[in-house]
This record gives sequence, C-alpha cells and structure tokens, in this order.
Amino acid sequence: MMPTADLVVPVKPLAVAKSRLRGAADHGIGAQRAHARLAMALARDTIAAVRAAEGVRHLIVVSSDPVVAAELGVFGVEVIPDGPVPGLNSAYERGAALVRKRDPAAVVGALQADLPALRPAELDAAIAAALTLFRAGAQRAFSPDAEGTGTTFLLAAAGVPLDPRFGVSSAQHHEESGACRLRGEWPGLLQDVDTADDLRAAADLGLGEHTRQVMAPTVCIKPG
Repeated sequence: MMPTADLVVPVKPLAVAKSRLRGAADHGIGAQRAHARLAMALARDTIAAVRAAEGVRHLIVVSSDPVVAAELGVFGVEVIPDGPVPGLNSAYERGAALVRKRDPAAVVGALQADLPALRPAELDAAIAAALTLFRAGAQRAFSPDAEGTGTTFLLAAAGVPLDPRFGVSSAQHHEESGACRLRGEWPGLLQDVDTADDLRAAADLGLGEHTRQVMAPTVCIKPG
C-alpha cells in the first residue's frame, strides 16, 4: 500500500495523562514516575504502529511535554507544541493545519495516542476502507472505540476540514457531523486504554513492546 495519509497524534503532558490508570503500573501505589512511564509507553506503542504502517506518509505529534518531545525526537518523530487554545480537538486542528499548509491536497487523520495493541496492518486496513468511501463521495470517516461511543481514528479526504469532535459521545458527534462510520476487523485500533479494564483488554489482544515492558511485573500479558 502506497503512503496516502498524514496523521496527527496528540500526547498530553505525562503528569496529567491517563488519570484513571494511575496505579496500574505499580500495584495501586500510583507513583508519578511509574504512571508517567505507562502513559509514555502507550504513546510510544501507538506511534511505533503508525510509523510501521505502509499507508501513512507523515506523522505529527502534538505535545508540549519536554519528555515526550525528547523521547520521540530521538527516533525522528516530528513533535510540535500545543497552541494557545487547550484541548484535544485544538491539538488535532493545529496538527491538521500544519499538514494542509505543507500539502493542501493531503488526506489528514486524527489518531488517539492510547492504542498499545494497534497493529500497522489494522491501521492500513482502516485507511484503505476510508479511501474507498472517499472515492464513493464521502468526505470524512471514523472508527469508533470498542464500546462504540468514543472515537479512536478520524480521516478527512483531500481538501476537506478534519473537524475533530473528540470527547464524550464522540462517535455520535462525528456521525452527526457527516463522517461515515468505518467497520472492519481491527480490534487493536478499537481498543483505546482509559481504565485498568481497558488495559487488560488490550493485553488480551497483545500489547506493544513498550507497554509490555512497563506492565511485565504487574499483569500476565500476551506479547504484541
């Protein structure tokens, strides 16, 4: 599959990211260092899958956390800081604006940063499914999360605003805004991680190496 999409992945400051997972990496203690390592591992596994996907041309990470910028920068990942307007959707819009400034005809996408069981082939399949819908006249497409209420992935056709609507009931909001719901067999793309139960579900699918290393002393997991 030829590279066809540029993706934006925001990463919150590690000190405040994934608050409902606090304690998951250290038997409930909730130490800041252990929690930050887990949040960073989730993002690194997500980004590793993106970089290995054949359908992704370029990746932009949006984060003002210096640790995130330093760790990802070592591997050649482009990291830009958050803009003056806080929030997840603003981060997506900031990244998408940069993509379109460089290439107005780019297919641009938004991906959540907490997909540790994501496989590159799953992302390629979702991109291909969205492109098929675009050729049929659709302008935007999204993948819901495993519960069907949230969103893990949003893609906009060339020249179409990304118009991200992440947050509570985002699947409904994206659908109401005209985005088409993607349907396919890509469990790693659906399984975002907000809670300990989510993390166990992702472990059942097979965690990426970074999350696996962080969680190895804590839970019984399958290799990614």
